Amino acid sequence: MDTKEKIRQEISGLLAHATGMKKEEIATSLESPPDPSFGDFAFPCFPLAKTMRKNPELIADELAGKIKPEGPIKKIEPRGGYVNFFVSWDSVGEDVLSDILDRNDDYGKSAENKETVLMEFCHANTHKAFHIGHTRTLELGESLSKVLEFAGFRVIRTNYQGDIGPHVAKCLWGLINLYSGKEPKDNRGRWLGEVYAAASRKIKDDEQLKEQVDEINKKLYSGDKEILELWKKTRQWSLDYFEGIYRDFGAKFDRLYFESETEKPGTEVAKSLLKKKIAKMSDGAVVVDLEKYGLGVSVLITGQGTPLYVTKDLGLAGMKMKEHKFDRSIHVVGSEQKLYFQQLFKILELMGSPMAKKSYHLCYELVTLAEGKMSSREGVVILYEDLLAELKKHALEETEKRNEDADRSTLERTADLIASAALKYDIIKVSPNKKIVFDWKEALNFEDNAAPYILYSYARARSIMKKAETKNKKPEIDRLAHPTEKELIKMLSDFPGTVQKAARDLRPHYIANYAYDLSVRFNEFYNNMPVLKAPDEERDARLVLVESSAIVMKNALRLIGIEPPERM
Repeated sequence: MDTKEKIRQEISGLLAHATGMKKEEIATSLESPPDPSFGDFAFPCFPLAKTMRKNPELIADELAGKIKPEGPIKKIEPRGGYVNFFVSWDSVGEDVLSDILDRNDDYGKSAENKETVLMEFCHANTHKAFHIGHTRTLELGESLSKVLEFAGFRVIRTNYQGDIGPHVAKCLWGLINLYSGKEPKDNRGRWLGEVYAAASRKIKDDEQLKEQVDEINKKLYSGDKEILELWKKTRQWSLDYFEGIYRDFGAKFDRLYFESETEKPGTEVAKSLLKKKIAKMSDGAVVVDLEKYGLGVSVLITGQGTPLYVTKDLGLAGMKMKEHKFDRSIHVVGSEQKLYFQQLFKILELMGSPMAKKSYHLCYELVTLAEGKMSSREGVVILYEDLLAELKKHALEETEKRNEDADRSTLERTADLIASAALKYDIIKVSPNKKIVFDWKEALNFEDNAAPYILYSYARARSIMKKAETKNKKPEIDRLAHPTEKELIKMLSDFPGTVQKAARDLRPHYIANYAYDLSVRFNEFYNNMPVLKAPDEERDARLVLVESSAIVMKNALRLIGIEPPERM
């Protein structure tokens, strides 16, 4: 148990004795005051007002009078309906720093628990390009997976992709009719996206060509040998293309699911729902009427006998239950699918499936560019590679300005690292329920809330340690008496709790925001407190603080998929 959690438990015990409440209930209600002058922990008395029939401020006054400061608690005072607890960082700061140095890469990590989470994210369809929207779900899903694992959960990563259907038939039509079997030697997955876009434009207003695409789609579903062979070959091109992008984000999926394998089991589920009268026939289609739940009507199978997405998702749910043991299933999918998932989960509930209670839709908003859509051969989407290339170009310009004497290969490696980190950080630092307007100038900012600023802060800390050429000794906390030093120690102690909160709320942006705030706090310390030129005793103590800050910055960045460089 980390130092701050131990203090939380001690405060909870004191309050439990004074109020008669359960210690666990108090521990979860303790807050961190927004202003340090209000203390380190705050207990809200408002929930007690109903049962005690007293004003919250009066309750706070009485509790503060009952509880005597002891151990790490140096002062207790009531304020505005809260009981505020002030921690003696002179006494516990040494424990915080010792814990960080001892645990190093594991600082903030929790012991394994019994809960398993099945994460489903990314969802890039084969035969189409990988665009900026996929980038958000990939970064969000992978970062959350890392956070959950660090918080003690077992995580199973899955990816559900559309590899059949009209979009595939359209791409295959384009290959046959527009490119006559010609194919490039490299970048075939991305090229398929261009073929798909070209085919879409060609058939847009031509009903006869649309019928040709429909015929290819029918042949694909019926198992036509020639079409099936072309489909398998090109499908693999897409998967190979995606795999390279997954590596960029450090994502490795435990299971790839495809619509081509969920269609048949999903159709069987739809038929069973008809028998159970959960579904019904309507104008030749199989539907589930969810009007009384305010969810409209969900079509499972069209009048032409084609299973729709929800049918395939029902098949997928059964496959997941059969293949894995898990406690929660989290779908990282855009907010435009909110109603769809409400319908899906309600149908699972009506079926009596355990998946109904286990499933959760973590929705996220769109990503756009501040300057509008980037120009690309697709013409309609912002491609991942195009965005990354643009970032690398600008990152190289900034790197050249700051490292005039560096060789070209070093500059390019640094620019690549900064560009990748900038993209990941700018995507993950925003809450999923907010839209992202991506601006490369902001993403590459060395002076504000952006990846380069945090990376530079970490590299600065590592540079100080390298120049010191000495191993850290046991921290002498009495040498770290300045308020700037104490505030930095307090912030370092917050990391384990931030990880737990991010895992509980499914919000990895907490970690990104923490990394930035820690960098700001560290730079305030660095700018105000000499380290290498300080007297020996203070120098040694401050080196401990520098090393501890670097460790926690690195751990936070790794949770959002960024491996910080030792130097920049």
